[in-house]
Formats: sequence, C-alpha cells, structure tokens
Amino acid sequence: MSMALTIPALTAYAADNSAKALTLEQVMADPDWMGNAPHSAYFSDDGKSVFYSQKISGSNQQQVWQIDLATKQQRKVEDQELFTLDNSNGVLSPDGNLKAFNNRGDLWVKYLSTGDVRQLTRTNTNEGRPQFIGSNTVAYRQGNALYAINLNSGLISQLADIKLTDDPDKEKNKSYLDKQQSRYFDYIKKQQQQNTVARERNNKIAQESDLDAPQSWYLGNKKEIHTVSLSPNGRYLLVGTYPKVKSLGKSDNMPRFVTKDGYVKNEKVRSLVGTYKPRNETLYLLDLMSHKKHQLDYSGLPTINEDPMADIKRATAKRNGQDYKPHQGNRGVAVFDWIPNRGVSWTDDSSKVAIMLYSDDNKDRWIVSLGVNNKALKTMHHLRDEAWVNDWDFNDFGWLNDNKTLYYTSEETGFSHLYLTQGRKVNALTKGRFIVNNVREANDGQYLYYRANKKHPGIYEVYRVDLTTRKSEAVTNLGGLNSFKLSDDATQLLITHSEATKPNELFRFDLAGEQAPTKLTNTVSDKFKSFDWVQPEFIEVPSSQVDQPIYARLYKPKDFDAARAEKYPAVIFIHGAGYLQNAHQGWSGYFREFMFHTFLTQQGYLVLDMDYRASKGYGRDWRTAIYRQMGTPEVVDLRDGADWLAQNAHVERSKVGIYGGSYGGFLTFMALFTEPDAFAAGASLRPVTDWAHYNHGYTSNILNTPEVDPIAFERSSPIEFAEGLNKPLLIAHGMVDDNVFFKDTVRLVQRLIELEKTRYFETAIYPIEPHGFKEPSSWLDEYKRIYYLFEENLK
Repeated sequence: MSMALTIPALTAYAADNSAKALTLEQVMADPDWMGNAPHSAYFSDDGKSVFYSQKISGSNQQQVWQIDLATKQQRKVEDQELFTLDNSNGVLSPDGNLKAFNNRGDLWVKYLSTGDVRQLTRTNTNEGRPQFIGSNTVAYRQGNALYAINLNSGLISQLADIKLTDDPDKEKNKSYLDKQQSRYFDYIKKQQQQNTVARERNNKIAQESDLDAPQSWYLGNKKEIHTVSLSPNGRYLLVGTYPKVKSLGKSDNMPRFVTKDGYVKNEKVRSLVGTYKPRNETLYLLDLMSHKKHQLDYSGLPTINEDPMADIKRATAKRNGQDYKPHQGNRGVAVFDWIPNRGVSWTDDSSKVAIMLYSDDNKDRWIVSLGVNNKALKTMHHLRDEAWVNDWDFNDFGWLNDNKTLYYTSEETGFSHLYLTQGRKVNALTKGRFIVNNVREANDGQYLYYRANKKHPGIYEVYRVDLTTRKSEAVTNLGGLNSFKLSDDATQLLITHSEATKPNELFRFDLAGEQAPTKLTNTVSDKFKSFDWVQPEFIEVPSSQVDQPIYARLYKPKDFDAARAEKYPAVIFIHGAGYLQNAHQGWSGYFREFMFHTFLTQQGYLVLDMDYRASKGYGRDWRTAIYRQMGTPEVVDLRDGADWLAQNAHVERSKVGIYGGSYGGFLTFMALFTEPDAFAAGASLRPVTDWAHYNHGYTSNILNTPEVDPIAFERSSPIEFAEGLNKPLLIAHGMVDDNVFFKDTVRLVQRLIELEKTRYFETAIYPIEPHGFKEPSSWLDEYKRIYYLFEENLK
C-alpha cells in the first residue's frame, strides 16, 4: 500500500454547500472546543439546588457549579467551600436528621434541619466509609480497624481491630522439650498457669465493661483483607480474607522511550491471561459483642463442587496426549467487587446480611443470606451460565425496607430483569426483550426506580415499579440516553440526558406534578452548534445467522441520492470493548469518531456503525455468541452490514472499508484476515493480535485460559490467520499502551514480514500515547492516515 498519492484537501466537501465544512484539524482538536459536559451531578441535601462538576477549559482540573432550582441561576463554587459542600456520597441517619460523609479523607456530619456542618476528624489518614449506628453515632474504617464517634460526647471508640497474624494467646502445639520443661519444673508450670489466669481475667473485664477497648481479632498470617462490612446496629462485622500473594500473576514489561532524562524507562505492567491465580475468599461473621467468630461454609452452595469446564479440560488433555484429572472439591468463590461496597447488603434491623458471590471461573453467581442467629448460608438465588455470568452489569441487589424481601437483577431469562424473593417464591417485576439496570429503592420504600430500554434497544428511559401493586410505569419519555439520581426525599429526579447529536445535559423532573423535565444546563459551545452534524438513522440490519437484527447507526451525506449513476463508497466503524453499545440513540463516548463520520459524509462516504454480536444491551445470547470463538460471529455481522449497504443504500459493494480501535482493531484484523474478499481496506488501531497476551479478567470469561482451552485462543487470535491478508491495512498503536500492549502490534508485524505481506500493510507508531490517545496531534495524525487509506482504496 503506497502512501505517496495526491490527497484531496481535507476541507474538500460534497455538493451540499449549505452546511459548514469540517476539517480533520477541527475534529481532532482538544475537545474543550466542543464545550465540557456536566458530570457527577447530584441534589443538595435540602433538594433546592443541584451540584455538578465540569472540566475547566485548558486544564485537567474540575470546577464545581451550583444551580438554584427555583431561579435556575448557577454560581461557581469557590475552592474554600469544597470542604463543607453537600456531599453526594453521604449517608443519612435512621431518623433522617443527619448526614455523614467523607470529604478529602476526613469525616463530617451535617445537621439537616439547620444546615450546620461539623468536622469530626482532621488527620492525614483516611477515615473511610462512614455509616450510622443509631442516630447519634458515626462509624468509620481506618485501615483494618473500625471506630465509632459518639456525636454527643465526641468519644472515639474502637469497634474492631483486625490483625492479620496468628493469635499470640492461642495454645500452640508444644514440642517435646516444652512438655518436658513443664513436667520437670513446678516453677515453669506455675508461670504458665498464672499467665493463663491473668489473660482470662483481663478478657473477662474487657468483655463486661464498656470502658475498655475490645479485644483484637486474629485472622491468621499470610492473608489480606478483601471484604469488610459493618451491620447497621454496629454489632456484627462481615470480613473476607484472601491468601496473601506477592503478585496476582507474572507482570509484563513496557518501555518508555520518550523520557525526561533521555534514558529508556522500563515499567512493570499487568499480567497475562492464565498467569493470574484466582483466590478463594474466606468469610467470617464476627460478633463484636460476644467476641465470637463464625467462618461461613460454602459447601451448601448449588453446583459449588461441579466443574463446568470438565468437557473442555477433557478434550484438551486428549489433544495433548495426557490423562484427564477431574476437579476435586469446591471451586473458589469471592464476594462481588466490580462496584465498591455493592457485594454486601444488610437489613436495616441487622438480622440478616445478603452477599453476592461469584465462582472463580465466573460460571456461577450466588446471592446468599446469612441470619446472624442461625449462622447458616441460605441461597436466595443461583445463576449458572455455561459461557460466563455477566459480572459487568446487572448486579443490583439489596433488602427492601421490610427487612425480609430481597430485590435483585438476573439474566436468567436471557434478558436482565428485576425480581423479588423472600427465599422460596420468586416474583418477576419486569419481563420482556429488554434489559433493566441501575435499580434504586426510594427512601420512602414505595418504589424501586430503574433504567431500561423497553421502547427500543437504543433508548434508555427511567421507570419505577410500585412495591405494593408491583406495576411499572415510565417516569421519563425523553428518548436518547437517560441516567438518573433520586433526591433523598424521593420527590424529584436529576436526569443526565443526551441524544445522538447532543452531548449530556442535566434535566430536573418533579415527580409530584411537572409534565416535562426542566433543562438545567446548556454547556455545548456555539462553535459546536454551528456545524450541521449528520443525524444518524437508526436501522436494523437482518442477520444471516440468527433471528435477531443487528442494530446500527447509518450516516448518509446530506445530498444523498439513491438514484445517481455512481454508487457510494462506505466505511463500517467497529466499536471497541466488545461488550459495549454504540448504536444507541444517545451521545456516544466515541465523540471524535462521531464527528469523523460527519466529515466522511461530507467527503461523499456513507458510514455504518454496528452493534455486532457481543455488544451490550441486546440480551444474554447476543452477548455470549462469541464464547470460545471471538472474531467469528462478529465478522459475519460486519459482512452482513456491508451486504446491506450494497442492497439498500446504493453503495458499491467492492468499495467498503472498515476501521476500529482496541476490540474494533482486533475485529478489523479478523475481517481482513478471514474474509479478505468482503472488505476493500481496513485500519486497525491499538489492536489485540493474540488473546494469550491480554489480561485475565476480560479474556478468561470469554476464552477461558490458554492452558485449559487452547483451541479457543487459536481460533480467536488474528496472528493465527495473518496469511489471509490481501487488502490494504493500516496498523496504528501507542507505544505506552498498558491495556493492549504495543508488543501485540510488534509481534503481528513480524509475522506479516515473515509472510511477505509487505505490499499490504503500513504501521504508524505513537511513542508517547497510551491506549486512549491524549495529544490532539496524535489523534490528527492517526485519522489523517485513516482518511488517506480510504481515499486511496475506496474512491
């Protein structure tokens, strides 16, 4: 592929001159020019105003703003106010009069009736995760210890001190010489007896008095803390420990060539899939009053001792000429921790705790409850997925205010839905071919609010279900994408809303009476508004393999003419992450690509942006279609998209190019290598070339591990199919990418060199760029090259 060609000016424009022409320089400039959208928005404690953060133009710093909901006026929050500002992560006291929060590592409490704020700590350590014990005591964690502050007296009391060592007072196995000494000498025997009496008396005094700090808890050495959760009444503590290891896997290396001192700097980066060793979490329930420790028993969990990968392991052993060795004993489990503090839920009365557990192979999820009196685990819900349980989404769960009913989301029907259970009978609150997430219970206990794509897979509105009638109703009807925050008094919603051509803005909705949400912010710049952005059409591409359409965005030139003699060239954009939805009807995280697609339409291209199989938002079967075969169903979907363009959008079938980054770069390789006649050219950005070199958490879900399932890796890695390349390919990669390592590109390039594919590929490297580029100059260089590739090969 030659780059030495005459390129039309980057401002070249199609016949429609009524719109302002874009340049790539504008598209790839520092995004501050677009205006900076609000984020991290929340209601003030009194519900009369809204706070949000906004990036400061020309800086990496954030500015906090306050909007008065009565006047709609907004003001800049000064830096000195940030210490006492209403906090979005605060916790309410049971009587609703106080709010405790952590700000910059210190603890604060706010008296909601007066608005007065009181600082409880001022230290250089972090007093984290405050919670109320009753209405006058605030508990918090500091390291491996828990403390409580009495708001009336100011007394700080230690609730629990966790030691990751063996108990020094525990009777150890005595050696022969130890036993001999106490047998021979009364002096030694008397000393031992006196020490035992003194220890027992001191412990008894401590237990019977509220004036002394409690005894320490010794959980053993060579361990580390994973889970810590205190019951609302402050009596019980759930603690989970992992075996302590030096590393979670063998780290790889990443050199930095552009450094301050001119010397190459080598950095240790993440380990590779299969080198990570899953760790079993041991859970204890600690009774802080009686100082009794109970270890939770997992043996009753359904299928805990089954190996769901037995058939795969048996086939791999046979392939390697080895004997298959069946799995023995229980599989490892751990508390869910993708969302901090979301893996444990206590009832308000502290009588029960619910825990979300995952198996170490991610084939099973259990939601269990533990009664503090009977100490037995009870399985409230069990979800098995032969591929992998979706641990990225649909993990909402918790107790309702009645202290006996658990709500949760599950993909058991193929789509994530909302359920209630008390342990036996399960009630489905939602059902249908849509997904439910972001479940929140109103503080008044009347409704569960949630987000769902009921109207269309690409439209997410806010809904609520009445917990008495168990009927759902739509709260918003805005279209596009909507996320929400509920005010403490459950009377209003703060909505973050976007549309395909409109970035995020804030809206407020009065649940009591307003007919439509009120827009609060207008952060998009006039310059951004001055461009006539192409509104994508939301289409359904029929699949050649499954009875479900492939949802996509279609970008057409403003002067599109389906009857003109010359057919159009087209580009298919392939989103990254695999499990991500981009053909929705809201503002895309791929905002540069959105603008680039308008630019391409101005150059006479059509652009198709597809949510291929593996994408988010379309149910379990769509998500897991790639299990053990990444790059196979997705490429079929991309080919179906190209065929659809030719049949329905006046596109020249031989002039369809593709591009994408990360997972999109991987699929660009797989498409060009395994379907070389389907696409005319492709650009692969920051691409995975060999899944055996990617991380464990993502890859092992889909392909298992190379040792267990080598066939899955071999059928899914582009480097295995590189000999199929016969069309122009651009490979672009940042050299300090600590997500998809630059060595992925290096290894593939060496493979292409050895296969004598010189005429077909070019490589662009970016010495200072990570996975997501930072510098506008790098973005511009990369997308100029993509544009040149398409101009040369699709026009």
